[in-house]
Amino acid sequence: MTLIAPADELSAPPAEAILRRQRVRESAARTYARSFPIVPVRASGMTVEGADGRRYLDCLAGAGTLALGHNHPVVLAAIRRTLDSGAPLHLLDLATAEKDDFTTTLLESLPAEFADGARVHFCGPAGTDAVEAALKLMQTATGRRGTLAFTGGYHGMTAGALAVSGNVAVKEALPSGGEVTRLPYPFAYRCPFGLGGEAGERVAARYTERLLDDPAGGVLPPAAMILEAVQGEGGAVPAPDGWLREMRRITAERGIPLIVDEVQTGVGRTGAMWAVQHSGIVPDAMVLSKAIGGSLPLAVLVYRPQFDGWRPGAHTGTFRGNTLAMAAGAATLRYVAEHGLADRADRVGRFLTGELTQLQQRLPVIGDVRGRGLMIGVELVDPAGEPDACGARPADPALAVRVREACLARGLIVELGGRHDAVLRLLPPLTITDEQARAVLDRLAEAIEAAAREAR
Repeated sequence: MTLIAPADELSAPPAEAILRRQRVRESAARTYARSFPIVPVRASGMTVEGADGRRYLDCLAGAGTLALGHNHPVVLAAIRRTLDSGAPLHLLDLATAEKDDFTTTLLESLPAEFADGARVHFCGPAGTDAVEAALKLMQTATGRRGTLAFTGGYHGMTAGALAVSGNVAVKEALPSGGEVTRLPYPFAYRCPFGLGGEAGERVAARYTERLLDDPAGGVLPPAAMILEAVQGEGGAVPAPDGWLREMRRITAERGIPLIVDEVQTGVGRTGAMWAVQHSGIVPDAMVLSKAIGGSLPLAVLVYRPQFDGWRPGAHTGTFRGNTLAMAAGAATLRYVAEHGLADRADRVGRFLTGELTQLQQRLPVIGDVRGRGLMIGVELVDPAGEPDACGARPADPALAVRVREACLARGLIVELGGRHDAVLRLLPPLTITDEQARAVLDRLAEAIEAAAREAR
């Protein structure tokens, strides 16, 4: 059967026709496609070119996936070298030279105390599968079911995958479910206790400890605690280093495995190769994805050897590992380390947040500027709204949408996140130049000013 395009599509520009077909063919779950109605045809570094010839500075970078930006030469060379070598591109979980090189490079990049003797489990290609694997691993290791998680946390989109599976033996071998106890994440700008700063941090830690020790607190001994050292989708909220050390102490003293989700924070993003290095904590497991594949799908769970109690096949999958992604990922990890890109992310991040904080002084719609390294959030608020106990004004998601649109019109790609989707999130490649950083600031300032004028 031959499909003939509608007459209006035959006369429409190619990009418009492609976007129209996407709207018709793809599910209503489209997200980025709704925010950025463009058809990229070429990309290099931080620059994306649309089918209409317009160029954009990409401050989304694959939601933090593209540590080196689009089509970095070292990544392309690793992919071409692997293709030209004739290496098998798919071998389930068999050993290959590419996998061996990747695991060696990965373990060398991790904090030495954690990497010593650690086990690497290749998961399905998305970070969410590695999260599921981590939870199931700790349920198996502890014989417990519940999980401690935090307000504002985001760990992926899968839920109930095991529940809808039919293999009874697998279900019995891998306990799932269990209740989630939601704990307060310290958030200086919108402190759950209305305190902010160090006071809010101390109360958050004390609350966690008291709740776990209260025989009438309603919390059964959990299988694990999972957290992000910087909440990404939660609005670029960095956890205080002292609070992270308290979470490590609290969990260690109670025999609760600590899982740190580094899917978005890893590979230099926060100004250290791994976000846990800022606080010096040693978790029991780390969930890694996004940048570790060098722009290709890859996800792994790394954990301390005492938890390696799984039976063969306990968490498996057809696409556990991807030869091209392993080659690209190893090349990316080495490049970030050899060229000091974590330090670069720290320096440029400090510059951007400093300039944005100055911009806040003349643009009261900017309620807060925060983040770590090149993981930055700019929260937009209604300056006429009633402040809360910490002085934070009400979030303004409608303004945030207008700013995002104004950014795109000026050739800048930024996405929203955080509470009420009112936070402009900046996740540029670690290779961003000083000139590009200045251009980002200029375009963002123009967009915020224009959107704020429109709102008046």
